[in-house]
Amino acid sequence: SGLKVREVFINVTRQQVEDFHGPEDYWCQCVAWSHLGTSKSRKASVRIAYLRKNFEQDPQGKEVPIEGMIVLHCRPPEGVPAAEVEWLKNEEPIDSNLDENIDTRADHNLIIRQARLSDSGNYTCMAANIVAKRRSMSATVVVYVNGGWSSWTEWSNCNARCGRGWQKRSRTCTNPAPLNGGAFCEGMSVQKITCTSLCPVDGNWEVWSEWSVCSPECEHLRVRECIAPPPRNGGKFCEGLSQESENCTEGLCIQDKKPLHEIKSQNIEAASDIALYSGLGAAVIAVAVLVVGVTLYRRSQSEYGVDVIDSSALTGGFQTFNFKTVRQGNSLLLNPSMQPDLTVSRTYSGPICLQDPMDKELMTESSLFNPLSDIKVKVQSSFMVSLGVTERAEYHGKAHSGTFPHGNSRAFGTIQARNKAAYIQNLSSISARSELKTTAIFGHLGGRLVVPNTGVSLLIPHGVIPEESSWEIYLAVTQKESSLQPEGSDVLLGPEVTCGPSELSVSSPFALTIPHCAEVNPEHWNIHLKKRTQQGKWEEVMSVEEETTSCYCLLDPYACHILLNSFGTYALIGEPVSDCAVRQLKVAVFGCLSCNSLDYNLRVYCMDNTPCAFQEVVLDERLQGGQLLDEPKLLPFQGNTFSLQISVLDIPPFLWRIKPFTACQEVPFSRVWCNSQKPLHCAFSLERYSPATTQLSCKICVRQVKGHEQILQIQTSILENERETIAFFAHEDGNFPAQMGPKAFKIPYSIRQRICATFDTPNAKGKDWQMLAQKNSINRNLSYFATQSSPSAVILDLWEARHQHDGDLDSLACALEEIGRTHSKISDITETEMEEPDFSYSRQNGL
Repeated sequence: SGLKVREVFINVTRQQVEDFHGPEDYWCQCVAWSHLGTSKSRKASVRIAYLRKNFEQDPQGKEVPIEGMIVLHCRPPEGVPAAEVEWLKNEEPIDSNLDENIDTRADHNLIIRQARLSDSGNYTCMAANIVAKRRSMSATVVVYVNGGWSSWTEWSNCNARCGRGWQKRSRTCTNPAPLNGGAFCEGMSVQKITCTSLCPVDGNWEVWSEWSVCSPECEHLRVRECIAPPPRNGGKFCEGLSQESENCTEGLCIQDKKPLHEIKSQNIEAASDIALYSGLGAAVIAVAVLVVGVTLYRRSQSEYGVDVIDSSALTGGFQTFNFKTVRQGNSLLLNPSMQPDLTVSRTYSGPICLQDPMDKELMTESSLFNPLSDIKVKVQSSFMVSLGVTERAEYHGKAHSGTFPHGNSRAFGTIQARNKAAYIQNLSSISARSELKTTAIFGHLGGRLVVPNTGVSLLIPHGVIPEESSWEIYLAVTQKESSLQPEGSDVLLGPEVTCGPSELSVSSPFALTIPHCAEVNPEHWNIHLKKRTQQGKWEEVMSVEEETTSCYCLLDPYACHILLNSFGTYALIGEPVSDCAVRQLKVAVFGCLSCNSLDYNLRVYCMDNTPCAFQEVVLDERLQGGQLLDEPKLLPFQGNTFSLQISVLDIPPFLWRIKPFTACQEVPFSRVWCNSQKPLHCAFSLERYSPATTQLSCKICVRQVKGHEQILQIQTSILENERETIAFFAHEDGNFPAQMGPKAFKIPYSIRQRICATFDTPNAKGKDWQMLAQKNSINRNLSYFATQSSPSAVILDLWEARHQHDGDLDSLACALEEIGRTHSKISDITETEMEEPDFSYSRQNGL
């Protein structure tokens, strides 16, 4: 347009604004002039932005009835520019546009028009401007439900059958039931009224009438009625005949050219004959059925006449035999000069009865247990079998550089359902975050890797690694947030575990143990094993209940043992099939003094019942100076969509106090069920009335609505020097994260070889390894073992993985005893056992 425009600017510093002390705000104005005149702009005020720390009014907690109105007031701190206000519920922002029942537009206040149960929670007012953000004190809102009576039931029957009694009706306070501290129903739950029942009167006969005149049939009659009195109110009717007749001519009257009494006697005799013949026929049929039954019974018993009686029963009862062989050189040992001392002890009570003919066949086959030449058998007076070895076989091989020290392998493993041995470990002994990876060099003899205090372990069986080779293998637990994001209601049941290197390939399977938090029940859970690909995606390997020959999963109550042929990253995903699916949570409470010496903080954690989840909590609490106040407890959390409530109870009233409406916190179901990556925790702040109070006693109640409940008893001193250390359960496996060679296994290698040679041999009744699997509670997907070169070896590898902590060799001994394999050795080694009666027996070292 040809119009000239000029721009001017001025720099104003904070110092200039602060130094200005005029009656008005510091302002600037632009003035333009020319020969045509002067023009001035509007004044622009310059202020220093700030936001004070304290709210002018914090929101206050409330208890309101359901469908009542909730108004939370909030006056933000003074600031320039004025602060904008946002509301949080349980640390989550509230969007009033998504919920028409909530209004946050009225002068920074939060208005809930009709309170719902889901509106219970902790509310916080958040104020912010360009300078800073400020948080108000949290206000706890509890929406309670007052109880209401149900309808009355029908009146019951009068309890007295005769005379005065009572009848009642009842109602229950379930319409609705009181919730969140709501008032119980007022009034009586049972009403009673008196009632009177008419007593029953039994009937009685009146006197007989006079005899009637004699009829043409030479009979006369007389009658009576049940009216003296008649039956009333349910009384009994009179017993007997109401009519009676008899001959009125004393037998002289003739009917059809015969005396009447002769005709009657003939009828009676005919009726008697019919009854007699009927009784005889029934007796003959009963005798025939009895004879057939006895014959069939004796025939069925005769089939077992030879099989069920042992020869010892025919020679006079119990006998004791001691047999021992002279031990020869064993070619299975790496060092033939080091001989294992093998002892097998068996105890029986006689006479021995075998219910299955197959058992008798096993006893009579003398060559079944020939590979086990170093066996001693004792037949005594109790039917119990145990296996033992006095000394473990020692192996001497080339040690690789960097080998970890060998130790007692009983320190490894997860808690088994059968043997949850208590173990104690203080917070100071928990490994650091950087130690969630274990590395070791393994050779042909194999070994075991354990990530301390996580329940994760890796078993490398003997022979998996080729001879003259050494592999550096690692085992790691992902501690950061897992890349596996479950879909829908699926749950990550345990840690994400990586073993490798992934490029290594093995010829026989190794065993990976991953802990889980599911309450095992196939009717409620569908559990899947997933593996991460090189592209970072997750693909399903198998379902735990699936029949496959690629890998095998054995689900124990607290861990899953997986037989694999390839290294990689694995995780367990649980798909709840019903609302009865239970996720095991571990509840722990920690405490520490706050900056204010009068306050004491309680932090309640609800985490997965896995060792690694608990370890993460312990590490975080150690950084905050927290102290474990009570032994952690298990809480079965059902997938029934009901929330979790955490409350503090029984606080000493004149020593400690807690802010009103903050003693109970409720966590939504979805936050507990789907929060598989981060442990859930709630914090409570208690204040002492006096600094002289050093003891704290209270209870922490953690319960699921319409579910289970756990109470943690807190009894502690808040002073560091007087506080008693509470122990918690953990395996002491931090000292030996890796074991190489024979000491990593519970079963000595020589005995393992003999068992495999015996049970891999085909039998007329089937594969013996199948019986070995069945006796070790392996009843599913047996086709996987059938594809292995030595099914018994893989079964024993799985046994080693399951019993890495307890080393329960007695269970394996019982399995062998139930199969009855060693029965056949009695006749072969009798003389040898008698020659060396001093053969020692020990159960301290296992087989």
